[in-house]
Amino acid sequence: MKSSRLTALLSMIGVMVFALMVLSPKSAFAHSPDLPITEWNIQWIRADDRTATAPPEGGAWLPSGTGRPLTAIPEGAVGAWVRLVIPPTSAWNHPTLLIERLYGLDVSVYEEGRVVYRIKRNFDYERTKLLLPVAAKGDSTDVILRIESKTRAGLVSGARIGEFNAMSERFVRKELPDLLLGASIGFLAMIMILFTGYLSRRQRGPWVALSLIALSTSIILITYSPLPNIYFNEYGRIFQLLFDTSMCVLFPAFCFYVDSVFEGRYAFFTTFGRWLIGYCVCCFAIDVLYQVFGDPVYPIYRLFTGMIFAAWIFVELLMILVLSIMNAVRGNRDSIILSLGFLSLAIAGVADLILLFASHSMHVLFIWKYGVMLLIGSLVMILARRISADYAKLLSYSKELELYNHRLQRTEKMKIISDLAASVAHEVRNPMQVTRGYLQLLSSKTDEETKRQFSMAINELDRASTIITDFLTFAKPELDTIVPLNVKEEIQQIETIMSPLAAMHGGVLIVRIPDGLYINGNSSKFKQAFINMIKNSIEALQSEGIIEIEAFAEGDTAVIRVKDNGEGMDEGQIAKLGEPFFSTKSKGTGLGTMVTFRIIEVMKGTLEYRSTKGKGTEAIVRFPLVSRDQFQ
Repeated sequence: MKSSRLTALLSMIGVMVFALMVLSPKSAFAHSPDLPITEWNIQWIRADDRTATAPPEGGAWLPSGTGRPLTAIPEGAVGAWVRLVIPPTSAWNHPTLLIERLYGLDVSVYEEGRVVYRIKRNFDYERTKLLLPVAAKGDSTDVILRIESKTRAGLVSGARIGEFNAMSERFVRKELPDLLLGASIGFLAMIMILFTGYLSRRQRGPWVALSLIALSTSIILITYSPLPNIYFNEYGRIFQLLFDTSMCVLFPAFCFYVDSVFEGRYAFFTTFGRWLIGYCVCCFAIDVLYQVFGDPVYPIYRLFTGMIFAAWIFVELLMILVLSIMNAVRGNRDSIILSLGFLSLAIAGVADLILLFASHSMHVLFIWKYGVMLLIGSLVMILARRISADYAKLLSYSKELELYNHRLQRTEKMKIISDLAASVAHEVRNPMQVTRGYLQLLSSKTDEETKRQFSMAINELDRASTIITDFLTFAKPELDTIVPLNVKEEIQQIETIMSPLAAMHGGVLIVRIPDGLYINGNSSKFKQAFINMIKNSIEALQSEGIIEIEAFAEGDTAVIRVKDNGEGMDEGQIAKLGEPFFSTKSKGTGLGTMVTFRIIEVMKGTLEYRSTKGKGTEAIVRFPLVSRDQFQ
């Protein structure tokens, strides 16, 4: 149930994002007469010219464009001048310049020698976008961008000129799916965190880890988008700290979750996860120092949160991939699901790289986000399976506890009956035998009608004596002599005794007993127990009744089955078999079955009943086998 709800929620989020990406109205800009600008010139800003407010005269302009964008800052440079030629803009009411992909930390836009726009960041996030209204002119004009940065500076995707409404919609719309996707995952993560208290201690750890994975992924998607850093530039350092902190939370949480899937079987992976947590704590401390002290700490910050952290992530993902494939090959379903999640992420990443190289660095990486969604979906599926398995195990434990309580109550009842039978049976039997003798004497001196009444009284005394005998057998089932018994011979004798009774009830006995089965026991008690079972089967027979008796060896155990096609019993009746005074027969006392259980127990055996209402009953008795040498 929980798994289906989570799957439905994820599916709904996916449909919403897809609808926003594909089905949103595009008429506002799809047919707008905007013009692309695919060529521009670039000139690097040398370190000694960083205070200049205009490109140096006579400087070498390098050609650049959407097919060959120049963005990597060469050694000795601090940024770049970019010159764009704006075509005539008089065809639009509100002409607007849109640059969708731009790298830079300090960006100034010059038009006719004056600054018309500037954005300056004091945090390390170089991706940005530019939406700039320009004057409506009938001639082409130059727009100069001065860009300072640390590693990359310049345009990537070119620029467009068009109507303000269409350009502003395009400016926001391309980033909107990432924000919606991140917000949806974050909302799901918050709901998961709120439900943490309802889980058991064993389930809580993986659940919290999965919640942190979803929450940190949400923050990464939102803070990596340019829009929050553009509209809330003053909170840029906070966004950067949130991004770095989420990275430091995501991969240790992922490591802990996968370790719980593997149930801690790989000590080296568990140790790696602990070291990764320690390293991420160090990275967080360095990140805080960088936010406080700025550029002096930047080289250390870049080293620890860049290349070294990437190496940790690579090793973690490689180990998880190898271990999940190993366990998947062994048939572990959770590992199979985890491997498929990794495979989807790998395919998405490869697809992004192929498009990136095919477009000569023009492609914006976005397919990997769907791979991440599928990976998170696989993690949710694994956790749902584990919760479902825990619930099934809880139900199994509850049934076992109920069965144990039933057996305990039954044992207490048996002890009470045993004590009562041992103390009363002998005292009751003697007066009954005397009474029976006098009744026989008196019946010989009366007429025929009175003799019939005396006979009924004597029969009832005999029935009471049989009940007392059963009580004594249950109370003191000690076997006078224990000898090796040949199962085939014992069953054949029982067949001779019970076949006439079966025939009277319209049934037949079918006996299949192999040679060579020997058990320790008492012949008389053995016969008593099996005669009780067979008698019950005969009395339950309907038309064309069949009672099958077969035996076979199963390891070091002799198994004897008594099966009939009679009325059968339901589960409640089977559970009460062996209890005193419970019987499925109208005139039964239940003591015979109780004594049968007791005899078999004393002979070191077990008795199990299986039955289906209307189809018959099967009694399965197991005794320890003894060697033939001991029998001889």
